[in-house]
Amino acid sequence: MDPKPTLVIMAAGMGSRYGGLKQIDKIDEEGDIIIDFSIFDAVKAGFGKIVFIIKHAIEKEFKEAIGDKIARYVDVEYVFQELDKLPEGYSVPEGREKPFGTGHAVLCAKNAIEGNFAVINADDFYGRGGFEKIAEYLKTAKDDDKYRYAFVGYELHNTLTENGYVSRGVCVIDENSYLETIHERTRIEKHGEDAEYTENDGKTWVRLPKDSYVSMNMWGFTHSILDELENRFKVFLDEKLADNPLKGEFFLPFVVDELLHEGKATAKMLPTPDVWHGVTYKEDKPLVSAAIKDLKSKGEYPVKLWE
Repeated sequence: MDPKPTLVIMAAGMGSRYGGLKQIDKIDEEGDIIIDFSIFDAVKAGFGKIVFIIKHAIEKEFKEAIGDKIARYVDVEYVFQELDKLPEGYSVPEGREKPFGTGHAVLCAKNAIEGNFAVINADDFYGRGGFEKIAEYLKTAKDDDKYRYAFVGYELHNTLTENGYVSRGVCVIDENSYLETIHERTRIEKHGEDAEYTENDGKTWVRLPKDSYVSMNMWGFTHSILDELENRFKVFLDEKLADNPLKGEFFLPFVVDELLHEGKATAKMLPTPDVWHGVTYKEDKPLVSAAIKDLKSKGEYPVKLWE
């Protein structure tokens, strides 16, 4: 097996809060997009292959914006997350337009992945430290009596936006830095110096400790997760989709959480002090552009990434 892990990039999401195809939106004067920085950091950290999960509808623009540019530096493969990519005997619920979620996205990439791999979002700037840690882990990770997974943990305060709410997986970690459980909080806001979440449209708010760690969907997996996703996606379609046929989603962290509670897997947290940058909202873009300009001026990145 090639010791170089694969990086799987989820880029098929709709970006509804942003209002546009943010996966290929230029973020600086040199024409770089956020994924450029993730791939640049990943290649430096030792990843040997990039798998893009996209929709057929954006294939041409996506290849022009990023894929063709990086193919000289790293092996690239495309897979497609489409609504009708379902197991035999299943059909798309009438009226459904929303993708089936991050678990389904990774499952769509099953045939493109051989060994250990990491998963990230296309529209998040993760910082180099996270890629270095997850690559180092994946180069030697192997299952034994349990599946041995990992994820990069970010300090909550380093992942918030001033421009609205974010969705984060808030992690409960044991004394050995293993994940005990993960709580998906779909509306976290910055209120002054504090972070708070609501589960009832803002009627009540619950404070989150500043030192909370969150998952930014930067996971490290052995190949075993792919069979688990395949089996559990059918269960989702059979049992859970009926409750919410138009918007129910099969989330990757939920599958990890199930495996932890069943005693089948562990997930080691690899903490990083890196600051996340992302364009959840259009108003975030100038802030991210300024942060990247600053990193380039400090020599963290070359002015032109791929020259």
